[in-house]
Amino acid sequence: MRTLVLGGARSGKSAFAEDLIGPGPCVYVATARPWPGDEDFAARISHHVARRPAHWVTEDSVDAVELLRDPPGGAVMVDDVGTWLTHVIDREQAWELPRGSVSPVCASLVDAVNRFPDAQDLVLVTPEVGLGVIPEHYSGRLFRDELGALNAQLADVCERVVLVIAGQALVLKDV
Repeated sequence: MRTLVLGGARSGKSAFAEDLIGPGPCVYVATARPWPGDEDFAARISHHVARRPAHWVTEDSVDAVELLRDPPGGAVMVDDVGTWLTHVIDREQAWELPRGSVSPVCASLVDAVNRFPDAQDLVLVTPEVGLGVIPEHYSGRLFRDELGALNAQLADVCERVVLVIAGQALVLKDV
């Protein structure tokens, strides 16, 4: 089953998603990368790593699209889509480009999710960006708009969509 877990920062979405996987094997696609000198971000990554079961395999060197196109056996979790999109926008140097400039790359992610084997579990974690104020700067509005569109496309191809707020899960879709 393909599950999309949405939530705000520190909503509990990652912990909820990890619980969905259960005790079995999992390939955890980690999209966050430490920034030199940013001890707070490094601590956030360490917290996520410490919370995961020791037998899970962490994959942080292969792009999520590539891994999802040729998935290993067992469950797969991608945490998170927003950070993946940030890296895409960086790689494509698209921060000043018109909205939709990274749509082909986003479409490749949606296609890989859609084609993910039905016999395996896939859990995608992503920030919900539609609940805050309109960002002051173009890059913030671009990110919000691109991620909002990507989240909607992913929700369309996932059988289950869950919104986590304050550690509480609200099932939005369960087909």
